[in-house]
Parts: sequence; structure tokens; C-alpha cells
Amino acid sequence: MTDHKTETPKIGVYICHCGGNISDTIDVKRVAATLAEYPNVEISREYPFMCSDAGQKMVIEDIQAGRNNRVVIAACSPMLHELTFRKTLERADLNPYLYEHVNIREQASWVHKADHEGATDKAIRLARAGVEKILRQDELESIQVDATKHVLVIGGGPAGMKAALDSAGRGLRVTLVEKSDRLGGHLHDLDTVYPSGLKASKILGRLLNKIKATPLITVALNTTVTGWEGFVGNFSATLSDQSVLKAGAVILSTGYDHVIPADGEYEYGKDPRVTTLPQLIEHMKSHAGQPLVWHGKAIKSMAFIHCVGSRQKEGVHAPQADGKVNDYCSRVCCTAALHTINAIQEIQPELNIYDCYRDIRTYGRGHEEIYTKASKNGVVFLRFNEDAPPEIKSASVVVKDVLTWNQEVEVPADLVVLVTGIKQGAVDELVSMMKLPVSADRFLQEAHPKLRPVEVANNGFYLAGNCQAPMDLVESAAAAGAASSKIAALLSKDYIPLDPYVARVDADKCTGCEACLTECSYTGAIFQNPTTRKAEVNAALCKGCGACVAVCEPRALDLAGWSIDQMEAMVDAMAAEV
Repeated sequence: MTDHKTETPKIGVYICHCGGNISDTIDVKRVAATLAEYPNVEISREYPFMCSDAGQKMVIEDIQAGRNNRVVIAACSPMLHELTFRKTLERADLNPYLYEHVNIREQASWVHKADHEGATDKAIRLARAGVEKILRQDELESIQVDATKHVLVIGGGPAGMKAALDSAGRGLRVTLVEKSDRLGGHLHDLDTVYPSGLKASKILGRLLNKIKATPLITVALNTTVTGWEGFVGNFSATLSDQSVLKAGAVILSTGYDHVIPADGEYEYGKDPRVTTLPQLIEHMKSHAGQPLVWHGKAIKSMAFIHCVGSRQKEGVHAPQADGKVNDYCSRVCCTAALHTINAIQEIQPELNIYDCYRDIRTYGRGHEEIYTKASKNGVVFLRFNEDAPPEIKSASVVVKDVLTWNQEVEVPADLVVLVTGIKQGAVDELVSMMKLPVSADRFLQEAHPKLRPVEVANNGFYLAGNCQAPMDLVESAAAAGAASSKIAALLSKDYIPLDPYVARVDADKCTGCEACLTECSYTGAIFQNPTTRKAEVNAALCKGCGACVAVCEPRALDLAGWSIDQMEAMVDAMAAEV
């Protein structure tokens, strides 16, 4: 890459229309014209879609023609296309960190739709700040850390098994850690799976045989992670058998738990006729091919009640152990219930089945056919309002059916099946130990559903299966494949490049006061040299939060790419008259 350190900074500014998302509110031509007159700006252009191939080509051609050697792009959120434009600069043989992304869509256009003049002025101020920042930018280089070509997979359910096999298939060593005494997770509880109708035991057997035949995979049963340190490429996990494992990346496939209905909810725990869908499936598996008999009584009619433990409301439903309700949809429950109904009807077509639901969500490929089959085979569907749930009586279920204008319908029920949702498994210790992000629904949270799927914001962590959200078997397998492919790319070289936006120390100014050590939230990111007593930074562990900078009185600490000088210049640029 060409060294531009000795060149006079020449800045190119590019204003994106964002297909109208910006230009419908902001006068992009005026922004471009104003920035063209700003000091150190050599060119200023506006274009309908800067992220398009044509928009990127424009930037590359300007750089290669020598018109500019630093870039400011005023467009949408940097979360969407910051990486896009860094790659653009690399293709133009320019340091990718000599680029500043200014957000004038979310921060100007979208929030000031009723004030076009004000939004335009704000966009100009933000773009000027971007110019001042990149004008003072060093030619940063990515941080390179060694890559340990070993993957730790935590959780040995179907997603974890698939992730281990896919990672090993790409030549990586894998340690598969499972806290129980067997692999397979909830696959052991199932008879058949949808939409294929295959036996769960057959699928599990195939996975187990493949794992046994793969020498790159080491399985650790009855094992948990009890200690954790390190960073992407160089993690150290202490396992419960006291052995320390080195890994370059981690796949979390910790699975899920079934929601247990509250005591007395729909008479659960009080009426022996009331059970849950998982309990019914387990009963059917142990009595395969036999007509339903429950507590010694032959079942002639039964009712299913959906959304038990899902889509709950504060103040209406009993909270979970953490005091919160499960207000999310568990997604997979509807199809699982209908798949079970179809299995029952194959054995007992004469059995009367009533399905009481709020909404039917058979969202996956081939799932609608499962619903259609149940309907054609005579299942009676009764839709209830969330404010008027079904009522359990001694030998029946009473439903106010929305489909018949809230007519009260009483149906016989020898057995009542509560279609329960799923929730995040017990991962609190891992979350605390690894500082993992958790969503409002308590599942582990990916960085971005479109731009960084199955990735965690923490570098080196990936998600597979129901630890991320309710998923069926097909979705879990797809997530596992995605996670393993991303890790293969991450560990493809002997090193891993990391962003250089980390704290740095001016040793001449450092007094060794240790205020930065006290303030830092990331273990090992900043430490005191035992000989010099000066602060030093582990760039691989530093997150660039700036907390240490804020408490450093002698100003010995700064952030690469976000120095105090840069920020002061940005503030001045935004405060100046337009």
C-alpha cells in the first residue's frame, strides 16, 4: 500500500442522496457546494447511492487520479457501510483508516423531516466536523494478533454438533463441551421432526457417528467452562476438570429450556388432564404407535391451547424467575403442535381434536402444509382473544371464538395440552464471565441481523441455534453452518487484524497514578509496567471506550483515531456559523 504520510492532506467529500432518504430532506447540492469551499477540501461531490458500485468507483478513481488522499463520506449510519468504504479505499491503494463516515441520515435527515433548512445546516456542520477529524488522522494500521486454529464449541445439542462438524470439515481442531453426560440436547426428547418427518433418533445417530469418525473433534462431557480470559485468536478457557484450553474463536450453542406453566395456569399442576406439549411428545415417544391413554383413560377428544409462556403481558401473566414476562413469540411452538396433532391423527383418525390459538405461525418452508393437513383431517380451530383466554372445566374447555364473533364454544376434552414456549437456557455464568450481550428477551444477542448475523459484538464469539432466538432444527443447522464458515474465514491466516481504535500512552506524560487502571472495565486491557510504573495498553483487549482517557489528569492517554485534539476540532467545526 502506498505511503501517504509525507503528502499534504487533500480531502475528498462525498454526499449521498441515499435514494431520497437524505436528499428528500437535505439540500445535498448545497452541502456539497459549501464543503467545496472548506479548507483542505479538494473535491466535494454528491451522488444518489455512494454505496453502489458506481459510487465506490467514483471514490477509487478520484484517489487514483491524485485528487485526494483522505475521504469523508456523508451518508447513512456507519454501522451499515463503514466496512464497505474501508474496502473501497483499500482497492484504491489508500490506507482504509484515512476515511471518516458521517451520519447525515439518522442524525439529520430522518430526525428533522419538517425542517429542511435546519437539516441541511446540520448536515453541513457534521460534514465539516468529519473533515476536521480526518485532517488530523494518523495513518493507523490494524492490530494483528496471533490466530490459534482451535475452535471451542459450548453446548452439545444438534446446533453444537453441526457447528463442530462443519468447523472440523474446514480443517480446524474443535473441542465440543457439553455439561450433561451425552450429546444431542433436546433431540433425545423427540420422536419425529418436521418438516421431514424423520426420526429424531436417526438424525442424532448420524451426527454422533460423524463426530466419532472425526479425529479433529474432541468431546468433553459433564464439563463446563469455569474460567475465561484472553482475546480473539488467543482465548484461554478453564474447564471444570481443571484443564486449560486455548482457542482462537468460540461458538455458543447453549440451547434452550421449555417454559413451565405457572402453578395453576390453565389448571396445570391441579388437573391431571392438563399437560404440556413437551410432556405429551415424550409420552408419545415412549408409547410409539399406540392410541393415546392418559392416566389409564383412553382419550377420545383433546384440546391444544397455544401461547402458554409466550407473548405474555405485564400485570396479566405470572412473571418468570427474573421478574419479567416472556413477551416474545417462541415461533416454533405452532408448527410443533400441528406436527404432533398430525402424528396423533395417523394413529387415531377418529379422535376429536380442538386447537385453541391466538395466531397460527407456520412460517418456515413446508410448514404451511403441516397446518393444511391438520385442517383437512378435521381439526377444529378456535381462535381466542388474548384478553379472554380459554377456561378449563371438569370435562371440557370453554372458548370465546373470535372467528364466530366471540361466540362461546364449549368443547369436550379428555386431555388438555398446553403449547408452551421456549426460553434461553441457563447461561448467566457465561454471560457474566465472557461479558456477552443479551437481548431484551434474554437470548444472546447478535451484532446485527443483516450485516453481522450469528456474530456477537465481542470479537471471536459466534452464535448457533436457540441460544440466539427460538429456532427449529433446520434454522439451527443453518446458523451453525454460518458460524463455522465465519470462523474459518477468521482463522484462515496466522494472524487476525483488529481495528486500531484503542488507547495509547504517552510514557513521558504518565505519572503512574493508576487512575486509568481503576477506571478500565476490561480486565488486562491496561496495566502498569512493573519496572517503569508507567501505564501500558494491551491493544487486543482494549475496546477503545475512552474511560481511561477521561480520568487521566496529565493527558498521557489518548485514543487512536479519536484523539482529544480531533474532538476539539470537530466541536469547533460544528459550532461555527454555516
